[in-house]
Amino acid sequence: MTTPGHYCELAPFAAAFAAGTPALLYHRLGGAPLFSKRRGLTLPPGVFARQLAELRAAGIAAVITFDDGDGSSLAALEPLRLHGFRAVQFLVAGRIGGVNDWDATGAPLMDDGQVREWIAAGHAIGSHTLTHARLTRLDPARAREEIAASKRLLEDRFGVVIEQFAYPWGEWNARLVEEVANSGYRTAFTTEPGVNTADTPPLAQRRYPVWCALSRPRELWLALTS
Repeated sequence: MTTPGHYCELAPFAAAFAAGTPALLYHRLGGAPLFSKRRGLTLPPGVFARQLAELRAAGIAAVITFDDGDGSSLAALEPLRLHGFRAVQFLVAGRIGGVNDWDATGAPLMDDGQVREWIAAGHAIGSHTLTHARLTRLDPARAREEIAASKRLLEDRFGVVIEQFAYPWGEWNARLVEEVANSGYRTAFTTEPGVNTADTPPLAQRRYPVWCALSRPRELWLALTS
């Protein structure tokens, strides 16, 4: 059976997850806008909690990641605590306390206090560039600035070492991997689906994007009962 490219529930992924360490990519938690083309990226908190419970019951040590630093991410703190998971939040360093201006949502992003609350709860932060830029479309100097300056900004602002990076839009290539390495990151995440093994390059880690478009009765029921 072919493993789907997006994650919603464990059953179709159980065999694949047994072969390595899965990483899951979340964006925002809350009520999904019914008529938005990107509504599948907004997961009801109850569905998120059920996903964690399912993974814990199966003994799967998944890597939980959030991209963008959406303010709604704080709703993840209690389910993460309850089910014993740690997560990493990839922040757009130049937009902290602002709004999402790259995918037309205008959603509020985490401010300094919320980022500190995330860290105080035992979770990590990483860089998602300065502006959520499409790095493959930038000249080398600008791409380097997005990658390196965001690391410095986050370290100076929050007093933690930033060792993890996530490529915006999932766009990456060999030149960007080299820039990420030269900037001092130890791990970087793509949006290429698949589990990670000892053979997976540290700066090209795979992730399954979480996408529950409520197209199936079980997904709709989970959302309505969250």
